[in-house]
Amino acid sequence: MLVYGRNVAMELLKEPQKIKKIILQRGFDDKKIKELIEKNNLYVIYQDKRELDRLADSPHQGIMLDIEDYQYRPLAELLSSTDDGFLVLLDHLEDPHNLGAIIRTCEAAGVDGILLPKDRGVKVTPTVMKTSAGALENMKICLVTNLARTIEQLQKFGYWVVGTDMTNSQDYRTIDYSGKIVLVIGNEGKGMSRIVREHCDFIASIPMKGKINSLNASVASGIMIYEVIRNRK
Repeated sequence: MLVYGRNVAMELLKEPQKIKKIILQRGFDDKKIKELIEKNNLYVIYQDKRELDRLADSPHQGIMLDIEDYQYRPLAELLSSTDDGFLVLLDHLEDPHNLGAIIRTCEAAGVDGILLPKDRGVKVTPTVMKTSAGALENMKICLVTNLARTIEQLQKFGYWVVGTDMTNSQDYRTIDYSGKIVLVIGNEGKGMSRIVREHCDFIASIPMKGKINSLNASVASGIMIYEVIRNRK
């Protein structure tokens, strides 16, 4: 998989064994990155900006890395044996920028892991990795076949499941987030699926006082994630 961006490069260069080769734009001038590349004796190819533009689907900042595909983790590795486990489940998100931003927030907040459906949703891509600004390297992500069954499994393991929706819900600030929590964020346009909503223990909403009636998925995730963290202090 080709990934790009200087923040991503800095994180990956901490574990250079994952890097197959590096493509640098001619004239690339980041001395710290170049020193790390030289220190780790990595294979480098220099190309014109036009070639990097052709390979990337977003700004590459003059550096691309050919790495092994992202290794998803088994669900068991994400489960917490403590009383304050915290997972985020994404119900068929489609925008890679949203996923990347959510990964970045989860890593910053100390979330234990992220659950994604195997089908009909965004996965880890070069755009996701770049948007996460390197946070992906420190975040466990699991692909699951069936979201409803996964929620049932998590509930048996002691997790409370908090979904997010504007209808038939309660103010997100009134929920007790102590204990093990799974936070569910729905699709950007459709929200949570019916079956996933039916499996939630609580449905939370963020009060909206403006004229629009919804928030971007990554923004809503950030508000909810830090409310869980704040509530536990």
